[in-house]
Amino acid sequence: MATFVGSETAFKTQYRDEFIAGFEQHESLLRGTVTTESVINGNTATFLVADSGNAEPVTRGVNGMIQARGDNMKQPVATLVEWHDLVRKTRFNIFASQGNQRAIMQKTSMSVVNRKIDQDIISALDGATQFGGVAAATGSKDAATKCKAILQNGEVPWDSNICALVTPSFESYLYNDASFGNRDYGNQLPDQGADLAWKDKPRSYFWLGMEWIVHPRLPGSVGAGGDASVEICYFFHKAAIGHAYNSDNIQALTGYDEEQDYSWARTSIFMGGVLLQNQGVVKFRHVGTAHKATA
Repeated sequence: MATFVGSETAFKTQYRDEFIAGFEQHESLLRGTVTTESVINGNTATFLVADSGNAEPVTRGVNGMIQARGDNMKQPVATLVEWHDLVRKTRFNIFASQGNQRAIMQKTSMSVVNRKIDQDIISALDGATQFGGVAAATGSKDAATKCKAILQNGEVPWDSNICALVTPSFESYLYNDASFGNRDYGNQLPDQGADLAWKDKPRSYFWLGMEWIVHPRLPGSVGAGGDASVEICYFFHKAAIGHAYNSDNIQALTGYDEEQDYSWARTSIFMGGVLLQNQGVVKFRHVGTAHKATA
């Protein structure tokens, strides 16, 4: 009788050629919510904030002359810093690895710089000094309308340029309010468009006259390395924050070094953010511990 030695099966392993992007923020969520300035040359951008200084009208004097005044002007400065992300992979690593390694390098490098754009803007927002309450609290419509009132008390115009920048935990509490997602309170609502094609970027929506953006990396949040006990959310006007960048915008390049036999992908930008008007930003301390993952 013949004796068979070894396994009776020879399983085949198939590797998917198309890569699946890992979970991380890939796009800038905030660039469109602030006042931007393209810098042709130089390392600073000076913005101009001008108003009347709360002047009041005057009557004509007894001498028949109208008293003149000057305007109140401030020049906040954004200082540009160069930021880069460089990825290298040898030709052998690309040859021996699964998926399109060059495309992976390009995508991850762009993601790194886009996250830094948001971090620059968040850092400028964090320089504001107005808070919507002393103690940290959970998200609610009352919290949002309180921050809304503080902005309006500062004569910030309610002109569709207001952004509510909140953590995922803050948003989750809003779903307890019946008016959240109600067409009587806003348009382009949070539960609208669920049947649309999926995109690699969270949607924004409008509610209470504000554009709502849910961001996973706000200070104190788990995404930013915090414990979610005090997450900082922001309610602000577009004209309250300035963001300057080099005129040729993000530089995304790829190449190959023949001598050392490796491919590379580099993404670069020169940029800087600045707080333009303190009264145009309200910070809210949010308690998000109930919505963080547990072991």
